[in-house]
Amino acid sequence: MGTIMDLRYGMNPHQRARVVGGSAEHIRVLHGSASLINYLDLLNAWQLVAEAQTATGRVAATSFKHVSPAGAAVDGELDETLRESWGLGDAGLGPGAAAYIRARDADPRSSYGDMIAVSAPVDDELADLLGGVVSDGIIAPGYAPGTVEKLARKKGGRFLVVEVDPAYRPPETESRTVFGVTLEQDHDRQPNTAELIRVADGPALSEAAVSDALLGMITARYTQSNTVVLVRDGMTVGVGAGQQSRVDCTLLAGAKARTWWNRRHPAIRALPLPASLPRQERLNWRIALAAGTLTATQHSELSDLLAESTSDPDLSTWTRQFSGLTLVSDGYLPFRDNVDVAAAHGVTAIIEPAGALRADAILDACREHRITLARTDLRMFHH
Repeated sequence: MGTIMDLRYGMNPHQRARVVGGSAEHIRVLHGSASLINYLDLLNAWQLVAEAQTATGRVAATSFKHVSPAGAAVDGELDETLRESWGLGDAGLGPGAAAYIRARDADPRSSYGDMIAVSAPVDDELADLLGGVVSDGIIAPGYAPGTVEKLARKKGGRFLVVEVDPAYRPPETESRTVFGVTLEQDHDRQPNTAELIRVADGPALSEAAVSDALLGMITARYTQSNTVVLVRDGMTVGVGAGQQSRVDCTLLAGAKARTWWNRRHPAIRALPLPASLPRQERLNWRIALAAGTLTATQHSELSDLLAESTSDPDLSTWTRQFSGLTLVSDGYLPFRDNVDVAAAHGVTAIIEPAGALRADAILDACREHRITLARTDLRMFHH
């Protein structure tokens, strides 16, 4: 197989890498030089947003780090915390910019230096918005005149700008070589549709909940397994990726979702951080406070500012108000502890593949917590 293109480097800078064989004509690097991980992020991220737009009918975006999404979202409303965090004021945003900001706000600490995918062409609004965030590259089906030049100035001219042909369909099979062994499998072509979701117990899912379920299913499909995804109002608010134990996925997703919600607490929003702090540092302080992960050094540095917020007696009450989340698991839930953790984090609907040995115990737990349980016949492992 001949070399089509040399990459900047492989998984690590000491490894050489290249694109070989097949055809890469559906992917055009318009600016910058990609590493192997950049390619893995962009190719997975594009598939996620393309499927999400097809499934929901709304423009989708995702923020990818290390071959898993830190966040994914479709176009929708922007709450006050989101507007404050990203300096948006009262201005409205078009669908591409709104979808991306909603995706990045899911876990902005993890999204630092991300790879971006948007299901619609990049317009001036999105290009201008991206000028104020730290990211490494973007893939989209097109770029408005002048936007590539704007984006190319990011990162001292090293920002990666990639265009994808939205009409491209991959081959029937895919392969990889590991330690001299070439493995091949069918490409996963099963579409995620509402028809896959069968309610096993509880009230029927609303149209919005079905849309959230579809976004969660598609996000899980492109997240390193095991994974659990929490979705609310067209946004992932917690992605628990790559854990060996599924309940650890649920705990991780729940912790991230709770942090997302606690960032909306009035005391945390009002934290009087110095105006000179860069946006990412301001976000990091509020995330640490919302997550309860402030270090002793951080307490010491901002003790006067944090005293009122850290002692705020209604933070626990605030977290209990968080609800309406849809949980999607890429594999079936093996034990009821997943349901108990989900209930404690405001989950009101669970979507899991069928097939668990303890399916009745999972159903009983959902009934006990008044969680709607829906099952599919589609496992979505990704490695």
